[in-house]
Amino acid sequence: MNYLSTRGHPDRKRFCEILLEGLAPDGGLYLPERYPQVHTPTLAKWRDLPYAELAFEILSLYIDDIPPADLKAICAKTYTPEVFGSEEIVPLRELEDGVYLEALSNGPTLAFKDMAMQLLGNLFEYELARRGAELNILGATSGDTGSAAEYAMRGKKGVRVFMTSPDGRMSPFQQAQMFSLQDENIHNIAITGVFDDCQDIVKAVSNDLGFKRKYRIGTVNSINWARLLAQVVYYFAGYFQATGGNDKPVSFTVPSGNFGNVCAGHVARMMGLPIHTLVVATNENDVLDEFFRTGIYRVRVAADTHETSSPSMDISKASNFERFVFDLVGRDAAKLRSLFVDDLGSQARFDLSGEPAFKQVAERFGFKSSRSTHADRLATIRDTEKRFATLVDPHTADGLKAAREHLTPGVPMVVLETALPIKFAATLVEALGHEPARPARFEGIEALPKRVVKLPADVEAVKAYIAQNCD
Repeated sequence: MNYLSTRGHPDRKRFCEILLEGLAPDGGLYLPERYPQVHTPTLAKWRDLPYAELAFEILSLYIDDIPPADLKAICAKTYTPEVFGSEEIVPLRELEDGVYLEALSNGPTLAFKDMAMQLLGNLFEYELARRGAELNILGATSGDTGSAAEYAMRGKKGVRVFMTSPDGRMSPFQQAQMFSLQDENIHNIAITGVFDDCQDIVKAVSNDLGFKRKYRIGTVNSINWARLLAQVVYYFAGYFQATGGNDKPVSFTVPSGNFGNVCAGHVARMMGLPIHTLVVATNENDVLDEFFRTGIYRVRVAADTHETSSPSMDISKASNFERFVFDLVGRDAAKLRSLFVDDLGSQARFDLSGEPAFKQVAERFGFKSSRSTHADRLATIRDTEKRFATLVDPHTADGLKAAREHLTPGVPMVVLETALPIKFAATLVEALGHEPARPARFEGIEALPKRVVKLPADVEAVKAYIAQNCD
């Protein structure tokens, strides 16, 4: 299996090369040259596999430069009940008639990012040991990626983490999870700005090929294909649980800001998983909802990026969206470049509303979308507790609201749970008047000493900090 850049760079690379690289040299994102096809007999064979074995089967379709026995051992090491709290790893339960919640938040940091990050940590350690190399990971987080990456990489040989986050824009619990870590290989950088500033810095550093090579810079954001690939697995697992012994289609609703989580669903659907609809649930930062409704993709500046009660989706530049648009325009790299380099560069927007490709968004690719507000979030949290004695976090509430707007009779709707409610306690208190349950291991985390440096939204300042801490 070879991988190409969405922006047309001529090189083709193997999985382990792009695992450590992140962005392509031309600033594009890596995708496989083709999506392996999975047919009904294979789905039947996979239906009853334990999660770790299912992960091995799916990853094997994309990874042919790690010996199968080694890859199988990495999956077995990653997906255990001890780490994720149950034999199912991602247990599914029916909330109401035809609407299901898939639990993705029972890992070490209580967020769905653990599902991929735990695998990524083990893949990094394996490949770096094989090469006798080191890697400096530069990431950006709006809340959950940071802690999931740091918990996955802490203590890993040959790995340092430099994680940027928007200063003051995460919940106190999210900040404490990251900033309380005292491991020497973990560096937290609070950026004066919004998440998009952090993401822009990561991309700018990755595009400085001289600096990237000198300091061996890699990424853990969903621009890293390995991370997105790991997320494909739980779409298959959710499908199998929702359909029982049947092979009927299933829909998924995905709270989304950076388009990584739902892009994994797109990949699963392109592989042949019978997904009827992929619903993109956004908050007030509705750049994705606007595109799926109108065909116009319009990024916002920091001043127009709202600070909301579902903060992990306070994003106005969806970096993974490029992968979907690449498929949408028929994998035409020149067309993709004109949209993401020329049009976004000069106008901060592009418009596909009048093009035939936009008509395929729903018809061929199955995408729909919805938008939620703070009031919607509170109402959904209250309703879910009252009717189902279930607490959901604000992002999952956005998902439930969107799911109910796009139900199809006879088609199960699986809502991906993104985090446990304790990570956003203030909003739960506002909605319900009481705090959600807190796992014992996180008692008093907000009061622990913090290890974090504050820097301006300046690429050179971040590069200087990395250089200083790599010597």
